Amino acid sequence: MDGVFRERLAADPDRPFVACGAGWLTFAELDERTDRLATGLARLGVRRGDHIATLLPNRIETVELLLAVAKLGAVQVPLNYFLKGDFLEYQLIDCGAKVLVADGPGYAAAAPLLDRTGVVERVHVDAVEPGGVAYADLLTERSKFEPSARPADLFTIMYTSGTTAAAKGCMLSTGYFVAVGRAYGMRNWVVPGDRMYTGFPMFHTSGQMVAFMSALVNGASIGIAPEFHASSFMREAAEMDATMLVGVGVMANMILEQPPAQDDGAHPFRLASWVPLPEERQREFETRFATPVMSEGYGQTECVPVTNSDPYGVRKRSSSGQVSPLLEARIVDDDGNEVPTGESGEICVRPTVPNAMYSGYWNKPESTVEAWRDLWHHTGDFGRMDADGIITFVDRKKDVLRRRGENVSSLALENVIRQHPAVADVAVCGLPSKLGDDDIKACVVLAAGASLTAAEFFAFVEERVPYFAVPRYVDIRAGLPTNALGRVMKHVLRDEGVPPGTWDLPSQGLVARRTARPTAAAAQ
Repeated sequence: MDGVFRERLAADPDRPFVACGAGWLTFAELDERTDRLATGLARLGVRRGDHIATLLPNRIETVELLLAVAKLGAVQVPLNYFLKGDFLEYQLIDCGAKVLVADGPGYAAAAPLLDRTGVVERVHVDAVEPGGVAYADLLTERSKFEPSARPADLFTIMYTSGTTAAAKGCMLSTGYFVAVGRAYGMRNWVVPGDRMYTGFPMFHTSGQMVAFMSALVNGASIGIAPEFHASSFMREAAEMDATMLVGVGVMANMILEQPPAQDDGAHPFRLASWVPLPEERQREFETRFATPVMSEGYGQTECVPVTNSDPYGVRKRSSSGQVSPLLEARIVDDDGNEVPTGESGEICVRPTVPNAMYSGYWNKPESTVEAWRDLWHHTGDFGRMDADGIITFVDRKKDVLRRRGENVSSLALENVIRQHPAVADVAVCGLPSKLGDDDIKACVVLAAGASLTAAEFFAFVEERVPYFAVPRYVDIRAGLPTNALGRVMKHVLRDEGVPPGTWDLPSQGLVARRTARPTAAAAQ
């Protein structure tokens, strides 16, 4: 990754490359700032292979840290900045971070937990709390760094929630970062000279790899929205002279829900990538905003992109597209046998070139072996492949919850809800949302003699989990359906939908806000 940056720096040092909430930074400016940051981190004792965790929203420091860590040969661990409580504590302990870089709310969430982690240095990008180091103080000296990373070297641990298990840290190499950028360039999602604008979070594969690395590898530049707002995203992109829009389908749906404006079609961008997005919504976006839409793609942290058709080639808009040029794929049954063309099964993939996928799960070798059984990575997602080799995504593993573009571990959420003294048992499941992801339903069994109100439930959960993991529906019930082995049959709960009497928390004014991050005072 550092090598690709140096190539762009040498070719065009004064070219504006990245912006996030302020003016553009050229390659030369970014090189100097990241040299200084890497020098400051080295003064803190960061050495090759050390782990640096971050709790940061989209801001230019997230980009600077990405490159500075690469220059040091260290390992970044970008954590979802909405995490708190058990969700955050588990990841901070599991990742083995030596340094934490956080903004004010991030530090407020982490401070009560740090004594139980391996963090020994805290870097504050906002006001400095006792025992911390100011980010600005790391930029006072500049040293030069020689490229040292090999493609297979570990560069990032990125957490992804599975089905019922705790979050797993995907080990991502520096070569994988570059391969992702190459894959999108090979299929013309990003072309030289593009100016990308994205609302992707920079703690995600989507922000760091699909967006940032695609721009870096393919001769493009990138504007990063500090926050995605459907009401202003299109205007911001136009003001930035963007040629390409990048986001998930939920974002496009939210934009389309905004009131039409006279100038909606006055800014024809080269391409808008919204994955996934139904065909009728693709065409609605194209008509309204005079912008071609690409939605034929699919991937996960372990392997992105699995599929990504060329917007200028053969297309099947209702599909997930062609297999990435860096992979081979097949569709298998429960026994690992390939199914006939057109039939549904699990999507399995493996690379055709080195470092085109993740390197395994951090601290979880047994999970790595299980995912790679039969020498194929089993995605846990289901799809079908037609005679032209085009894959159509069919469904996820049934216990995976996807809310506001985030994966939610049902086990982790259930464990938090069970901590309420009125709750004897709980099971959570996903119901279809009109925005294209899941609405979370919590099916709660109360302890004998206990009572619980919707407001009490909401206040308890909102304080302890990220905003996107707060359930929408709460079904208070006498018991949970189980099979002969005593396991909860979540498919029954899903099939029930929203039974009469279920609390719909937003309809009662109980809405978890994105802005509901801890305050600095909370750490006192």
